[in-house]
Amino acid sequence: MVLICILVVLVIVLLFIIKKLRRDLISVVLTEEEFSDSQFSKGKFNVLTYNIAGLPQGISAAKMPRRLSITEIGEKVGRFDFVNVQEDFNYNTAFYSLNTHAFRTDHKGKIPLGDGLNTLSNYPIVAYHRIPWRHCSGPDCWTVKGFSYVEIQLDHNVFIDVYNVHANSSDVARAARARRENLRQLAQYIHEHSQNKPVLVMGDFNAHYAYKRDNLHEFLVTTGLSDGWVQLVQKGTFPEIKPKFKAQDMLSLDNDSESLDKIFFRNSKNFQFIAQDYLVESEYFRNADGEPLSDHLAISMNFEWEWRGIDTE
Repeated sequence: MVLICILVVLVIVLLFIIKKLRRDLISVVLTEEEFSDSQFSKGKFNVLTYNIAGLPQGISAAKMPRRLSITEIGEKVGRFDFVNVQEDFNYNTAFYSLNTHAFRTDHKGKIPLGDGLNTLSNYPIVAYHRIPWRHCSGPDCWTVKGFSYVEIQLDHNVFIDVYNVHANSSDVARAARARRENLRQLAQYIHEHSQNKPVLVMGDFNAHYAYKRDNLHEFLVTTGLSDGWVQLVQKGTFPEIKPKFKAQDMLSLDNDSESLDKIFFRNSKNFQFIAQDYLVESEYFRNADGEPLSDHLAISMNFEWEWRGIDTE
């Protein structure tokens, strides 16, 4: 009898030990370092930057009726994953009316209160800020122009910072001076808020490498950004400065032309942009009569991306 009791106790103890071992084996918890090193994500997306000429009819430089044109633009941009628009001033309701993006920034307002900047995305926008320029000149001072910042979530632990830019226009000396200060302000903000993070910067820079008064080279060196057009089309070669520079008509651009609308990007330690294609959208954004929907041609790029581990500031 005593022997039987001892055997029962031993069986109970053995079952308890086996159960505990099974629980421990099933619920193995990785350390943060082990979990991060085991993670890998990749994907692809396409992006667009477009000055949609949303100043009021009669003031806008675009020839086509603005409300109808901007409504059509809002629908057409739906094929792109991230879209930065500039001069989205007076027709935002029309712009958003047929648009299908799941995530869009709230409109700031018409001139003179709005900055004309909006970002549309197929991926969640988890943070958003608008920053006015400290320097402007001429008509650019009539409304609150500047740049905006959004943080976009690509995957569970994958985030990128996206900037939308509309710099001071005109190539007269005073305007160019204000524009140089715009880019310095933007570079400082990127340094302070996006250090060690993957960055995408798109917008209407109103600047050219070929113009001696512009400081695009300084901007790229300061921020560590790469120019999609220079990398993919120019094969790493920047345009030379032209002593008697004159900007090309914006609606006559092609892939070989330097546009004042630009797409820049920067990798981080854990995230890599793999630039695939660059395109001046000279045909897609036209109405049924073949007329351009804005006084600018949109610029698009395709990217693949890879992410390993967790990005930290």
